[in-house]
Amino acid sequence: MLTSYLSPPSFWTPRFAARSAWIDHAPFAFWLMGTVRPRALVELGTHSGYSYFAFCQAVADLGLPTRCFAVDTWQGDTHAGYYEEEFFRSVADYNDAHYAAFSRLVRSTFDDALAHFTDGTVDLLHIDGRHFYDDAKHDFDSWRPKLSDRAVVLFHDTNVRERDFGVYRLWEQLRERYPSFEFFHGHGLGVLGVGPSLPEGMREFFAVTADAAGA
Repeated sequence: MLTSYLSPPSFWTPRFAARSAWIDHAPFAFWLMGTVRPRALVELGTHSGYSYFAFCQAVADLGLPTRCFAVDTWQGDTHAGYYEEEFFRSVADYNDAHYAAFSRLVRSTFDDALAHFTDGTVDLLHIDGRHFYDDAKHDFDSWRPKLSDRAVVLFHDTNVRERDFGVYRLWEQLRERYPSFEFFHGHGLGVLGVGPSLPEGMREFFAVTADAAGA
């Protein structure tokens, strides 16, 4: 059952370095990409690019046919803070140098970006935008039609309960409706099996982790 949690990519070293609350989850990101093998990945809220470039590294190194999209205004918000234009430029330069063949930075609000994606086409969605409950719920609800029948959704900061973060409240509701697993370290990362036809590796992952949680 160890393969339900680990694979050779789980031991890779991320090539992109940045200060990030997501740093503890890179091994899982590498495993996840190899398991889901998404046709389209969308990240809502990219900030410095740590999580996004971990996904991109897996696409490149595994030779996946994935198209990757990072959606962000790169202006900042209440929780992430606000930053200058040079911040976006550094992310764009790294993307152009390493992943331009399959990755695109979509500089817009999450709502405005919806029009650029066809319903039912996103296999992996990472929600990491503004973390108030209403914002996180809106992001999930508005992007739900874009998800495919094999889609997995990630929620960062499910284990943060200060500064009016509300992702944990949304997570508590959604995990009752879908197969799920939560990592409590690294501010919390929720893994939600939204699609009714999940990849076999994800079905096994949710089954094994559910058994472990109930043991």
